Amino acid sequence: MAEYTDHDGGAGDDVPDLSDSDNEEQWQWMEEANDNNFQVTCLFCDKMSNSVPETLQHCLVEHQVNLVEVVKKHKLDDYGYIKMINYIRTEKCSGQSLSTLPECSIPWESDEYMRPALQDDPILQIDLEELCEGMGMLAEPSTGSQCEASHSSDALLQRAQAAEERAQAAEERAQAAEERAQRTEEALARAMDDLHKLKLLAQGLVLNADVGRGTGALGAVAELREDEDEAYFSSYGHYSIHEEMLKDTVRTESYRDFMYLNPEVFKDKVVLDVGCGTGILSMFAARAGAKMVIGVDQSEIIYQAMDIVRSNQLQDRVTLIKGRIEEVKLPVEKVDIIISEWMGYFLLFESMLDSVLYARDLYLAEGGSVYPDRCTISLAAVGDTEKHQGRIAFWDDVYGFKMACMKRAVVPEAVVQVLKPDTLISKPAVIQGIDCNAVCLSELEFASDFCLKITESTDCTAIVGYFDIFFDRDCGNKVVFSTGPQVTKTHWKQTVFLLENPIPVQAVSSYRPE
Repeated sequence: MAEYTDHDGGAGDDVPDLSDSDNEEQWQWMEEANDNNFQVTCLFCDKMSNSVPETLQHCLVEHQVNLVEVVKKHKLDDYGYIKMINYIRTEKCSGQSLSTLPECSIPWESDEYMRPALQDDPILQIDLEELCEGMGMLAEPSTGSQCEASHSSDALLQRAQAAEERAQAAEERAQAAEERAQRTEEALARAMDDLHKLKLLAQGLVLNADVGRGTGALGAVAELREDEDEAYFSSYGHYSIHEEMLKDTVRTESYRDFMYLNPEVFKDKVVLDVGCGTGILSMFAARAGAKMVIGVDQSEIIYQAMDIVRSNQLQDRVTLIKGRIEEVKLPVEKVDIIISEWMGYFLLFESMLDSVLYARDLYLAEGGSVYPDRCTISLAAVGDTEKHQGRIAFWDDVYGFKMACMKRAVVPEAVVQVLKPDTLISKPAVIQGIDCNAVCLSELEFASDFCLKITESTDCTAIVGYFDIFFDRDCGNKVVFSTGPQVTKTHWKQTVFLLENPIPVQAVSSYRPE
């Protein structure tokens, strides 16, 4: 109903100017195509016309109703005009009764008249402002002027087709633009889906490659180029992550206690530390009695580790090598022990276990051992309505707007956080055990059925996952630590899988796993 203007203040290129100072342009509202398929019904009788201007002229000549005068008389805005047209058609109002309505009486005030009485009514599609500008030049009919008005109408109709065609062309361009936008959105969605599939494919190539292919038992990780896992190693070049791991007393003290409390395991042994970082495990092994320790790490932290080893006068027993374990050449053919802190979130996410298994298959002597030698993955049910409300139910009402579709994107994402022990509502269930001295790479991708014994009747809002680490083999003093919510927190925290909708559960006194 107003002139289209782009962001720079100029008229839109694709939309015809509907408001111009030129007198010809002010009449464009009247110019509609004389199309046999375009029929307009009179407001007061069954007369069908080929255009809106012809219909309005008919109302003026035959029914003595000037819509502009009615609009001005009752001071109607756009909504008032729409209600009036629908009122006339709904109530079968006559031209005389409409013209004689007093100014203070408007029978179409009800919002029910906002509903079109005639589907796709062309008269409702008129711009009210331009209706007043164009119809203002039409005089009330009189005995002497009806012929003149008829000639004026003919002149208007002759100019109608061009404007109607322009309007139709603009509508077609708008529809084409909308279709292009839709195609673009669909193409973007396909691209995002393809990117996701590529990520899954890359993960599958790493995890599922044939361990025996190529030269020797190299496995998938051995075949990665340095630039393909540069991001992973670069992340471990930042000092903050090593500070976090060293300050994790559960982690660091468990490794220390395993080595210091079991010196017979390390006495005069050759030890390989895979992913040595700052060298803390290498130095523990040296002080536990190892005759030679070889630490390997690809990240830049290895240079600080060399200074640390020298600062502690352990350079005669600890040798550090920069590079990927799959590429470096060790100064020995075989080692007696492999130690590594390889665990990732939920044990296997972004873990370094594949590199440890590569080193085991290539360097571990017969009778040797990998430490930690055993680990388990466990699940438990969680009832934490507050956390669920904050992350999932939150999307039901975001500042008064519904965003429930976001749940589909949020729910699949695991959340790494520390859970309160009192939010656990079941006994834990071990879903997988890993023997680091026997497992092969293909076994790290698995599916497992599980059953949880519910201990509290409430709503289950999530499933939590965590892992336990064991130093058992040949150890007189066994050491174990857990990353579960029931014990001291670690930097691994717990991995939480939120449910889209909470599930009511009942506590049971006994159960039989399926």
